[in-house]
Amino acid sequence: MSSSSSSLRLQEALQACSQSSESGDLVASNAAVAAVSDLLNSVSELEDDNLSEELLVEIHRFLSSPSSNQMVIDALSFELPKVVAKFGALSDKCRELAKSIVEHLVCTCSPREMLSILCEALDMHIRVSVEPTYFIVLLDGLAKVLIFIQRRHVEQVKVVLPIILKVLYEISMDSHEEAKDTVENLFEAAIRIGTSVQEICEKMVGRMKEELCAILGLYVLQNIALISRSRQKHIISSCGSFVLQLSKFLPFCGFSYFGLISGSNVASATTEISKSDVEDSDDFMDCFPLAMDGAALAVIWGYASDDIAKSAGEQLEFVLKKIQNICIERWQAVGMLKRALASIDYPWEIKSKTIELLLSIMDRDRSEESDDDSIDFSPFAPSHFITLQAIERIMIGSSDASLRKKAFAALKKLYADIPSSHRFDVLKALITNSNSPSMTAILIDLVKEEILAENHQKDIRSVKDNQFQNGMQCLYWSSHAFDLVELTLKPPEGGPPALPEQSEPILSALNLLRFILITESTGTRNRTTIFSEKILQKVYFDWLLPLRTLITGIQAETEKDADELSDCISCALNPVQLVLYRCIELVEESMKKS
Repeated sequence: MSSSSSSLRLQEALQACSQSSESGDLVASNAAVAAVSDLLNSVSELEDDNLSEELLVEIHRFLSSPSSNQMVIDALSFELPKVVAKFGALSDKCRELAKSIVEHLVCTCSPREMLSILCEALDMHIRVSVEPTYFIVLLDGLAKVLIFIQRRHVEQVKVVLPIILKVLYEISMDSHEEAKDTVENLFEAAIRIGTSVQEICEKMVGRMKEELCAILGLYVLQNIALISRSRQKHIISSCGSFVLQLSKFLPFCGFSYFGLISGSNVASATTEISKSDVEDSDDFMDCFPLAMDGAALAVIWGYASDDIAKSAGEQLEFVLKKIQNICIERWQAVGMLKRALASIDYPWEIKSKTIELLLSIMDRDRSEESDDDSIDFSPFAPSHFITLQAIERIMIGSSDASLRKKAFAALKKLYADIPSSHRFDVLKALITNSNSPSMTAILIDLVKEEILAENHQKDIRSVKDNQFQNGMQCLYWSSHAFDLVELTLKPPEGGPPALPEQSEPILSALNLLRFILITESTGTRNRTTIFSEKILQKVYFDWLLPLRTLITGIQAETEKDADELSDCISCALNPVQLVLYRCIELVEESMKKS
């Protein structure tokens, strides 16, 4: 298709539009507009930059000509935004020309009509493509047309934002490193949408302003979450400028880091929106599925960058101090941060900063007596469990040794922050649901620390009170540890434990059993032992002897095959066997004494 023939055909089609408008022939007008649209569509598929630029210049010249009829422009406005958006992907020049065309239509046609037309164009393109450049021109057009709306602003914004956020969601989920520049341009356009909504808010008063501010706040949080899903390298530095710009909206919307990390800002915004129309508010809220994620991530970004915190008007250190010393606030913060830790959509760098923030929240003075045990922890237990599991996955899955180390420190601090009356239930649930032998072994090792800490506290209390108050009180964790050892050495699903696959947790369980046996056999504590004759026989005949038989059989099989796999199995079983034999000796000694 030659440049001259295409340009001539376009001129003829545009002339036909003018003639049909003057004659009032609606059928001819629709046919002429369709001819313009078809020609532009066919040229866009050729990906010829020069030809495309020539035709876009011709369109812009026709629209801006003083002799152009407004009825013709109105007729063309229904189709041109859908078509010219495609040219934005060809070159920067084409994108600028397409943007100028859409801007001219926005400035000369009915704002409410253009709002619907641009939304329809967005919806049409997102159904067939996630090419970011298709949407930048359209989003810029919407940012401008929103300012021209004269009334029913909240209603119009509620029409626009769902399709905008749908586009941003779909593209951000599909974006790749090579599309970095165009995705950045897309989010810049999204920020301009936010600026337009803020400008509308500034002109409003009363409850309508409060509702629109709430909508803007959720829009900002949704975008922060979407940006945080970026797979770009060094996301904190590469995407930080966008979060900084978005964070500037937060104080205008009445959002604070304390309200965000507790989840109260999102809850208040949701309530504000639902006041106007309870029936439709749920449908509208569906376009902010990541608002809670964004609330937590806004604080995480502020922790990662002082500049971002300043743009949000916050001093994070004061917020953290407030959270650190109030258990309910800490537990609420954990529930919010679990969103960044548990989701597979956020990159490792974000998770690393989340772990650091969690460590900062848990870094509190424990020297003073705490009344945390008197507060009902039950409502927070599910979110703590999810957070602990997410930290476990980071410990297992991260290739960064420093991140694994930080995650382990966070695991221990978060676990220690759980009221003592709930710790065993949480720990047992983690062990029961663990799919990693190494992780199970680490969790079992935490029980030994609990027993040591419990014994230390009981010793201090006994010296202070000069009495033991019936030694059974000292056996809380020892008896629970006994239950956890049984879970490992005699699995509830039946049969012997799986070896060598489960050698790590079995070794940890045997070490824990050995520790309890030695502690209970010292006789230095005035307490009632958990090891009655009946329990000792159960340990000996149901746990230890079957395990010895299993190991002996496996070793006999491996000795027949002198290969690398057999050597690995032997290496895994040797430490298990050593501790097993020591446990057998200790039980036999205890049985003789009993």
